[in-house]
Order: sequence, then structure tokens, then C-alpha cells
Amino acid sequence: MQRDQCSEKYKEYEKDVAIEEIDGLQLVKKLAKNMEEMFHKKSEAVRRLVEAAEEAHLKHEFDADLQYEYFNAVLINERDKDGNFLELGKEFILAPNDHFNNLPVNISLSDVQVPTNMYNKDPAIVNGVYWSESLNKVFVDNFDRDPSLIWQYFGSAKGFFRQYPGIKWEPDENGVIAFDCRNRKWYIQAATSPKDVVILVDVSGSMKGLRLTIAKQTVSSILDTLGDDDFFNIIAYNEELHYVEPCLNGTLVQADRTNKEHFREHLDKLFAKGIGMLDIALNEAFNILSDFNHTGQGSICSQAIMLITDGAVDTYDTIFAKYNWPDRKVRIFTYLIGREAAFADNLKWMACANKGFFTQISTLADVQENVMEYLHVLSRPKVIDQEHDVVWTEAYIDSTLPQAQKLTDDQGLVLMTTVAMPVFSKQNETRSKGILLGVVGTDVPVKELLKTIPKYKLGIHGYAFAITNNGYILTHPELRPLYEEGKKRRKPNYSSVDLSEVEWEDRDDVLRNAMVNRKTGKFSMEVKKTVDKGKRVLVMTNDYYYTDIKGTPFSLGVALSRGHGKYFFRGNVTIEEGLHDLEHPDVSLADEWSYCNTDLHPEHRHLSQLEAIKLYLKGKEPLLQCDKELIQEVLFDAVVSAPIEAYWTSLALNKSENSDKGVEVAFLGTRTGLSRINLFVGAEQLTNQDFLKAGDKENIFNADHFPLWYRRAAEQIPGSFVYSIPFSTGPVNKSNVVTASTSIQLLDERKSPVVAAVGIQMKLEFFQRKFWTASRQCASLDGKCSISCDDETVNCYLIDNNGFILVSEDYTQTGDFFGEIEGAVMNKLLTMGSFKRITLYDYQAMCRANKESSDGARGLLDPYHAFLSAVKWIMTELVLFLVEFNLCSWWHSDMTAKAQKLKQTLEPCDTEYPAFVSERTIKETTGNIACEDCSKSFVIQQIPSSNLFMVVVDSSCLCESVAPITMAPIEIRYNESLKCERLKAQKIRRRPESCHGFHPEENARECGAAPGLQALTVLLLLPLLLMLFSR
Repeated sequence: MQRDQCSEKYKEYEKDVAIEEIDGLQLVKKLAKNMEEMFHKKSEAVRRLVEAAEEAHLKHEFDADLQYEYFNAVLINERDKDGNFLELGKEFILAPNDHFNNLPVNISLSDVQVPTNMYNKDPAIVNGVYWSESLNKVFVDNFDRDPSLIWQYFGSAKGFFRQYPGIKWEPDENGVIAFDCRNRKWYIQAATSPKDVVILVDVSGSMKGLRLTIAKQTVSSILDTLGDDDFFNIIAYNEELHYVEPCLNGTLVQADRTNKEHFREHLDKLFAKGIGMLDIALNEAFNILSDFNHTGQGSICSQAIMLITDGAVDTYDTIFAKYNWPDRKVRIFTYLIGREAAFADNLKWMACANKGFFTQISTLADVQENVMEYLHVLSRPKVIDQEHDVVWTEAYIDSTLPQAQKLTDDQGLVLMTTVAMPVFSKQNETRSKGILLGVVGTDVPVKELLKTIPKYKLGIHGYAFAITNNGYILTHPELRPLYEEGKKRRKPNYSSVDLSEVEWEDRDDVLRNAMVNRKTGKFSMEVKKTVDKGKRVLVMTNDYYYTDIKGTPFSLGVALSRGHGKYFFRGNVTIEEGLHDLEHPDVSLADEWSYCNTDLHPEHRHLSQLEAIKLYLKGKEPLLQCDKELIQEVLFDAVVSAPIEAYWTSLALNKSENSDKGVEVAFLGTRTGLSRINLFVGAEQLTNQDFLKAGDKENIFNADHFPLWYRRAAEQIPGSFVYSIPFSTGPVNKSNVVTASTSIQLLDERKSPVVAAVGIQMKLEFFQRKFWTASRQCASLDGKCSISCDDETVNCYLIDNNGFILVSEDYTQTGDFFGEIEGAVMNKLLTMGSFKRITLYDYQAMCRANKESSDGARGLLDPYHAFLSAVKWIMTELVLFLVEFNLCSWWHSDMTAKAQKLKQTLEPCDTEYPAFVSERTIKETTGNIACEDCSKSFVIQQIPSSNLFMVVVDSSCLCESVAPITMAPIEIRYNESLKCERLKAQKIRRRPESCHGFHPEENARECGAAPGLQALTVLLLLPLLLMLFSR
């Protein structure tokens, strides 16, 4: 028998097998060190760019008449009607590059993007582009030193954006490119220090019409420049004060995306009337900043008041003398709205006397450029100090970049963090002015972080995660930045998902706060992890280990599940044996795991992980860097699992075993990401064409989790099979296949790793036919059944341990939740304890709109018992039939390997929803339900060695008085008081270590030009206005 051969194969290596308990603290420290080294390499690349940029600018003399033909990213390769290249549109060679997701790029040169509302031959831009050409050789050198680098860039304070490798940019349908590098978080974080800001908006009667529209756009643009380390509030004023969000009277709120969007929605409610009493507003603003500063909750760095008005009748020097002089710790930035200059002198005086900046905004097209001026002022102290602080952003998707627009959501390196540093002018005559030249940066894909994490060391349910100093998730397997709505789209607030919204069982934020405070330690709690598109739940106890990642604002955590998740299995075979069995055609490895680093050298990038391992082991690629420990375990798994290939082959050749080709696929996976797959039908005949393919993310090994069939099997009783029907993401959840899998433990106890899982996928019709055939056979002497599923008086169901229907007489009910079909029976099963309801929460949900017993005397129905006794043995036969496809005791000698219709929508929301789990101890249950005019009886019987239950229900009693039990999520509605408390709630956060609020050598006289309108041609204005009004 094949299992004997497998057992003997295992015994050959038994003496070399060892089980080790994982030291979680040591593991997380090692991972943090690996990430620290990886992050350091990225920051060093950025530092080299800073040095090169500052040196190039120091040597450059500004030439107002400079003529320079540069590669404009929009115009490159464009020709006129005569076939000649356009000005600034010379030939720029582009070629697809696999490292950049096969996008056409130029890895020898960078090119330059200029915002639509700027003149691309402006002398300031031409000079900046000219001296920054010297960055090309540094870009290339950085890429040679670290081939894992992706996009590198320089964002100029003048507005242009130099990007490497060069890529072509395409305007939108209005001929506009909205991207302005100075508005990106990486730019703002690097250029300025954290700040507390109060925005004052004049809503007096003179602000009616276009002026108020411009004022609102100005506020919105200011909000764009605020990040997670900043705090703000908005106050509208006339003769009275009007907090834009009345709930936040007298305080400031963190400038995360959710809060900023909340305020933007309230801006539309502003209307102009009355008289503007600026003195009241200034007093309020100064008091808020002073009080909030004393709470210790804000930035504890820069403070500013942004005044947006069409005029001021006074200079209000008595107010400034009371609150702000002589230290001038609160900067005043004034924005004069409209064309009139009558009050310009007063507003400019206010800005200059308080180390701020004055600017006049006459049209919507002026808003962006004028708002940016305040960033230059706030950057002065940092520039004078010459402090090149390294900043890291939270995880984000910048969809305005061409590389993001040209990628589908399932492709490539979309979710990323950016490391950035400011670039300063080092020319002596500009020192006191503190001139910021721009910011350089490079993107680090989140997938790059995951490559440093050895998934095989974390166990089946284990995972690593990282958070920022604000407690927001950088990477976590439960972070969902996309949602379905016709096509995948970004969620609006995915970048500010707090750890407490994912690890929500930690109600007191013990884990979150320890990580925010950069502690090293351990924390344990019971968790409820959803799988299978949120339909199922696994309840387990996790041990969390955490530490900080030095040189970054991030902290790293590792979660290990108790029991088998805390143990690691180590085997040993020779390279020759392992290589021999790796050559089998049915073997594959997890593409997203890092067995070997194929990114370091361009000649390795085309290699699959399996190909890289083979070359490494054969010594043919000495430059390949590989994880020796992981590869050793891969070799062991390859050798010990090899006999199953021969067994599957013998089954395929034995036509009687699977004559109707009901079983289509057999598969195996091990703890090292090794898979073996055998098809019993041609690939084109597979019912589920996506199963085990790269797009089937839940059922393959990937960077942050094991396959679903592996994870579920691991939580079953050893030796039992898990059967399930795959869930669809579509509106109708129907499937035509059934998957069955079981786990293999080294020892039959919890203190042993689950080293593999095996399974099959079969046609649903085949599985159901087997069931109905079994249900029609009886064990009585005459072979006649006293009752069967063919009787009209009963309904028969086969359900799984989460209550989902695999078999029903009504085929359309397949895959439905049993409680939706038989609400009264499900309710009774919950009451009796056969199933339990588990309440789950989703704080990343998307909602379109708002959107659930009767006791009876215990009774036993003899006909049902007769029926079950007749069916029980044949159901066991069905299980044994399925197990025959996996018989192989290849891990130890005494054990045989046995066989919501949610629609994500447009608005972020919080939801509560149930999941259901059967109690393992209950094997057979009967019951009666007293309904309005009848009594409904049922019997539920567990199928041996499986997660399945057969349920027989009396169909003559409808029991319509009991409502169905659904799994539909319910939106958690917060009343106004609770909404207010949530807005005010300030979770523990850690401020950035660096602060450059002021400098004694700062030249405060640079505080705004004389009033005047910026000259823009109609050609430049038109596309920008189209963009603004089409939003």
C-alpha cells in the first residue's frame, strides 16, 4: 500500500527531524534589524541625491536668459503635423522594463514634469532643470548599487518634478496634469516641521459670490498641505464666530485624511453675511493655540494662523502684542481674496510683523501657487539649521503618477511608503533667507517589506505587521486599500487605518500604545480572524511580539498563534536528494516568498524562485543571495512528499477510481511554501479554471498568508477533512466545485507544527450525486427505508461547520447560509448550543445605505433516527472514498492523511456582522420547534471525519413566524454626541523627534511681494479652470 511506502520514506529521515519552539521576541528583533538595514540602504540613496543636488546648485549661477532643451515628460516623442519633434519633445527612448512592471521607461535618463498651470520655459524652472540634470548620474549609480530601488525623484520648490527612470506622462481628458509634487505628503513632511494651524475664514457680506468660492478653495488647498503629524481647526467669522465643526469648539484635531474630508464637507455650508469682526477671531485663534499647546497633545512645534479675507480695517497690533510679541511663536499667514488692494498694506503688515507671509489671490487659478508660499516660510528654520531630516510617509497609493495610472490594481507595486529628504541652498547670500530648493525621495513598496519576513517562521496563521508613529498601519494582512464597485478602486481613508481598527479585540489599545511608544515586549489575546471573504471565522489565541525599527518612525509586530503556530519543524536531507525531487514537474514554490533575492542583479529578475534555487544549489549563480535555512527545509519537504506524486499517477491510471472524472485536482502544500498539484482532467476541462492560479490569492501561498484550505484544515481535528464551496465576490454566490483538505501534523498533539496539508477539488454535481446515492440506501435487511430524502415531508441538507449549505434538494440554495433558508431550525441550534454566534466588526467597510424562538419540548422522532442510522454508514463510505485520493502516511507511521453577498460601496463606514461556528462536542442533536399552528422537528448529525453535518427538517411545518437569520452586516450608526466624541478622541501618538520651528537668524522681512496679479496666458488658464470646475 502506498502509505506504507511513504511511512518508510519518512522513517529514513526520522533521526534528523527536530521540533523547535519559536522565540517570538528574538524573531521580531531579527526581523526589525533586517528591515532597518533595508530602510537604511534606501535612505542612503536619498542622501546621495541630496549631496549631489546641493553641490550642483552651489556651482550654478542663475541666468534669466538661459535657453535649455530638456526632456519634458508630457512632450517627449511628440511630433507636429509635419513629423518634426515638438519643442521640449525630443526623441526619448523608452523600453518595457520588468523591474518597473513592464512599463516603458528609460533607465539611463530622468525626465521632467511641469504642472499644467506653470510655464514650462519660465526662467526659474529652466535654471532648476538645468542644474538638476546632474542628478541623472546619481539616479543611475543608486540603481546600480541597489537594484531593488524603484522610482527616484527630485521635487523642486519651483514646482517641476524630475523622475527616474524617465517615463511619459499623459494629460487627462481636459488636457490637464493635476500633479504638483509640492502637494505630496512626502514633500510637505520633508520640507516642514509638524504644526498646529487655525484657519480663519472671513464670511462677512463682502465675501459673497466668487470671493467665497476662492476662499473655500484656498482652505481646501491648505488642508491638502497638512499631514498626520499636524493639527488644525477652521473658524468662520463675521460679527460672530462659527466653528466649521461646532463639535470641535475650542480645540484642534489631527489632520488625518478622514478629519480633513469631514471639514471639507462642512465648508459647503458656509455663506456670507454681516460684518467681519477680525479681532474676535484673532483672540479666539490665539487662545486655542495656547490652550492646546499646554495640553501636550499637539505638534509642540510650529504654530500658525491662516487668515483668509478680502480686507482688514486695522493692523490689530494690540492683539499681537498681547499674545505673540516679542517671541512671535505663532506665525501669521494672510491671504487677500479679490482684485482690490485697498487693505493689502494692513494684511501684509500683520504677516511681516509675525514671521509669516502675505499673498493676494484673485482667481481660482492663483490658489495653488499662493498657498504653497507658506511652506517655504515654515521650511526656513530647517534650512538655516541645515538639518537633513529623513522622513518616511505612511502607506499610500499616488494614483496621479503615470506609473500608477498605467497599472491595473492587481499589478505591481502600488501600495508604498516614501523616504524623503529636503534639499537646501548652500550659497552664502541665501543663508538667512533659508531657501528650500526642493525634496528628493524614493518609493519603497510595501511588498519590499514583506520580502524581509520569513513567512515559514511565522506558522500558518502567523503574520508580521508594522505601524507608524501615529498608530496607522504601514502593512498588515488585514489592511484593505481597495474595494469593488464595478472595478477595484481606492478607499478614501485606507492610509489612516489605525491598528486598533484591525486588532479590534484589544479594546484598551495595550498593543497599539506599546508599539507607538517604541516599546519591546509581548502581549496576548484571543482573536477572531475572518477568512474566506469574511464569511468564516477562526477563533484562536495570539501571542504578539513587538519592537521598534531604528532609524524610522515605524514599529514592527509579529503575531504567532498558540499551539502548532509556536513550533518550527527542522529536517535534513542531502542537496542531491532534494534537487532530484525538486525537478518533478508537479512542484512549485510560493512566488511571493523570498527563497532567493532575484532583485539584486538584473540578470536574475526573470527567474522564478524555483529556478533560482536550482541554480543556487548547482553553484551556477554565485551572485545569487538565498535563505539557506529555508532552502534546506524546502529540500526536505520535496524529498518526503515525493511519493505522493507516484500515488496520484497510479490513481489517474486506474480508471475505475475516478471513471466519471468527478475529482479534478489533487494538491499538497507544505510549511515551506512548496506545492504539488496533479490534474485528473485536462486543464481546459477544469470546472474552476482559477483554482490555485496566481489570481486566486486566497488559495495560494502569498506574502502574508497560507492558502485558505491549509489554514482551515489546520484548525480541524487531526485526520478530519474540511469541505467547502468557494465563495464568489459577485452578487450571486454560486460555485460548481467542492474543495476538501486535511492537515498533517508531525505529532498528534498541539505542541507540534502542522507541516503540510493535502486536498482535492471535485465537481459539486459529483459530490452531491454521491450524497444523494448514499441517502437512498438503507442498512435494513429488506433494503427498504422507512424514510428518505425523496419523501416530500422532509428537507435534507448537508451543511458545513459554519452553517453554509453544500447539498440541498433545491440546487439554488447551494452556498447559502442555512439560517436564511431554515431560520427557525438555525435559531434552535443556536439556543441549544449546537452552533454559536460570533459577533465581528469591520472598521474598513464601505456602505451605500443603512441597512433580525421558540422553545419546544424535547422530543425524538423515531423515523428520523431510523433514517439517520440507515444513512450514517454510507456517509462514512463517502468520506472514505474521498480519502482514497490522499492515502499516504508520509509524516509518521501511525497516522493516515485523510481525506454574504456583500457589496462594497462608496462611503466608508463601520459595520457589525455575525459569523457562526459549530460546537465540536455535539455529534447528534434532535429538536422540536413550537410554531404558531404546528410543531417543526429536525435532526442534525455530524458526518464522521469531516466538518459536515446532515440536517433533516420537517417540511410540512413552515414556521414562518420565525424570521430568517442572515449574515448581512449592519452599519454601526453613531449619534451626534458619539460622533463628536469620536472626532475629539485623541489616541496616543508619538511626535516626530525633530522640530525646527524657529531660528534666530531667520530673515522675517521676506514676507510677501507687493500686491499684483500673476500674469497667466489664457492658454494656461483654460485647462486649469476646466479641471477645477469638473471636480
